[in-house]
Parts: sequence; structure tokens; C-alpha cells
Amino acid sequence: MFRLDGKVALVTGGFRGLGRAMCVTLAKAGAYVIAGDVGPDEVGQEMLRAVSEAGGKGELQKLDVTNGEQVEEAIKELHKRLGRLDILVNNAGIARDNLLMRVSDDDIQKTFAVNVVGAINCSRSAIRPMMRARAGRIINLASVVAELGNPGQAVYSASKAALIGLTKTLAREYASRGVTVNAVAPGFIDTDMTKNLPEEAKKFMLTQIPLARIGQPEDVAAAVLFLCTDEASYVTGQVLRVNGGMYV
Repeated sequence: MFRLDGKVALVTGGFRGLGRAMCVTLAKAGAYVIAGDVGPDEVGQEMLRAVSEAGGKGELQKLDVTNGEQVEEAIKELHKRLGRLDILVNNAGIARDNLLMRVSDDDIQKTFAVNVVGAINCSRSAIRPMMRARAGRIINLASVVAELGNPGQAVYSASKAALIGLTKTLAREYASRGVTVNAVAPGFIDTDMTKNLPEEAKKFMLTQIPLARIGQPEDVAAAVLFLCTDEASYVTGQVLRVNGGMYV
């Protein structure tokens, strides 16, 4: 169960954090993983070493998800070279947190460019080979704050809520072609993004989580893995919440 042997998966933002955990988990399950990212090569190479140590295979792809033309060319090349694209995980994302009255135009534009436009660009390009194959999996990384809200994260919350709307619409558009589209909404997860929070903020967040612990990247990666497998073939248009009970 939960195997991906022979599948090809593209994970955006795949060099570190949640993306790194997803790449390792999918590769361990048998998928050939392409990590698309704009991060430093050394970070990507370290991720590939982790993939190899897990018994998997993969490669790095320099990918700016905000550039639709670059995304289109990259996915065309990957499909031509590898012969298939079975899985797309839209994980690339940024957060520029601030109270709304202090948010700049640049904060708004860059957050939506990466988090929303990036997912649209990648989905638009990946859906074509998936439609031809009459099979495919698209998973969008949303967030608990898309449904719960959080002070200081108006722009980030809005961008992640947009991904839920995108997920539901694409699920309806492409179900007849055998393509499922779902979202995973992580809660408070131990990543570089949360490591920078003040200790008092972390302690407060823990009081909001019934399971009373911070989630690990592997918790999210396991949910993504499930949605990629044949066992999830009857699941589409859904939001799988991985938040320790923070939002129910």
C-alpha cells in the first residue's frame, strides 16, 4: 500500500522544509522526484543526498514558479525526457507577516505571485500531460490560517485561502480526465519559518493545539503521500488538515 513505483513527481519549493520532507517521502515510496526551487544549489544537493539515503532517486530543477513561461518550458522538457508527469505538489510559498495597515504593495504582490500565481502556473502546465495520460495528482499546500485566520497574516491567509478555491475548482474541471486535485492544510509545523517565532508566541500556539505538540514536516509529507497514491483515487476537491486539532 501507498507505493508510487514508476511515478514521476514534481515538488515545488522542494529544497528545504516541508518540500524537502515531501521529496524524501515520495522518493522513499518509489517515485522519481524532481525538486523545483530557486534556492542555493548546495541546499538542493543536501536534499538529494537525503533522497538517496532513503533509497530513492531524484533531481534538481531551477524553477521560478512566478514565471509562467519558464514553468511551461521546464515541465515540457521534463515530460519529454522522462515520458510522464504523474504528480505535482504546489508547495513553493513565502510569508511576509505584518498587520494589514503596515503591509506594503510589494508584500502583497510577491506573496500572491509565489503562493497563488505560482500554483496556477504549475497546475496549468502540468494538467496537459496528465489529461493526455488520463491520470494525475495535484496537491496544493494551503494552511490552517486559510480557515482559522491569524493576526498579522492577512495577506498570507488570503493567499492560502485562494489555493483552497483553486483546489476545488480544478477538482471539478478535471475529474472526468482522471486527475484528482486536493489540498493539504498544515498547522503549526517545525520549519525554518516557525523557528524564527519568539518563544512566547510558540508557547501560546501550543496552548491552541489539542495534541499539545508542534507538528513535524514528516507529518505533512505523509498526508501528501496518501493523496498521491492509488488508495486516494476517490478523493478529490478536499482539504486534508494536518494540524493536531488546532482547527476542526
